[in-house]
Amino acid sequence: MRKAIASPEGVLTALIVALCVFLSIATDSFLSLQNLFDLLNNQSVNIIFAVGLVVVLIAGGIDISFSVAASVVQYVTVVLLMQIGGGNWAFGLLLAGTLGVALGLVNAVFIHRFRIVSIIVTIGTFNLFFGLLMYLSRGRSLYDIPDWLYDRVTILSIPLERGSATLYLPVLVMLVMVTATWVILSKTGLGRQIYGFGSNPDAARRSGINIAWVQGFAYGWLGLCAGIAGLMQAHIVREVVPNALYGRELDILAAVVLGGAVLGGGRGTVLGAVLGVVLLALIQNGLNLLGITPFAFKMIVGAVILIAITASNAERLLPETLKPRKEG
Repeated sequence: MRKAIASPEGVLTALIVALCVFLSIATDSFLSLQNLFDLLNNQSVNIIFAVGLVVVLIAGGIDISFSVAASVVQYVTVVLLMQIGGGNWAFGLLLAGTLGVALGLVNAVFIHRFRIVSIIVTIGTFNLFFGLLMYLSRGRSLYDIPDWLYDRVTILSIPLERGSATLYLPVLVMLVMVTATWVILSKTGLGRQIYGFGSNPDAARRSGINIAWVQGFAYGWLGLCAGIAGLMQAHIVREVVPNALYGRELDILAAVVLGGAVLGGGRGTVLGAVLGVVLLALIQNGLNLLGITPFAFKMIVGAVILIAITASNAERLLPETLKPRKEG
């Protein structure tokens, strides 16, 4: 019981509860059902990103290109769908997912085949994807999107005195992606291989783990999540803005490392990633409700990333006698 409370998930849960209590006292609108449902609707895309990114971090990599990959996918998907007459949800999700996986595998090929450090590869693809998108689109938004993508899909609506509190389709899609990622990491042999490779790549190679498959799946899964998240973003805002997701990658990275994932690989959970997104979302929402400048949120994100990097490298600075022993 004590170990569970001291875990990253337990600490985050306690922080979330404490923050909710504080904001419910300090503001009049935080604890309203409308605000809580709005938070869930707005953060569904970030949570889909986060559960994809946590797989890459557990595998010992890092990817900062997923947000612009999502922008590319949503733009290309909508353009192609409009050219063939509009399509439907099934075809749209299939197309977006396929394009996302393809972009994720581009990163995997460079990282595995050419042995390039993942951060360098994804900085390159970040700029490549975004540059191509802005050049070919000329930075113009798409307002002519399929009707099925434009129309709200309600999954739960609760009447209130003024209007209603409503959850929309992206929340359901988010739950599906969270569940699927949890099953893969926690209940399958592939999940154990991902953890094993992230913990000790050399030992994983010696034990016969297919490294190409592990890395291809990790970056491909993040690409899938990015593609689906991009389509959900277009559904939420009812348009496609080429740079709408630009810059979101650092917020997601901060949330995932808050949830217990480390930049060295081998650690992280889906629950931790989700709780990390929730905590940062509550902080951002609280700052807005309290009238505090949004730049304060960026300072918090930067501090989280710096602390995570420092913590992940702290072990190297310890004397050999103080370093934790590795099993096996």
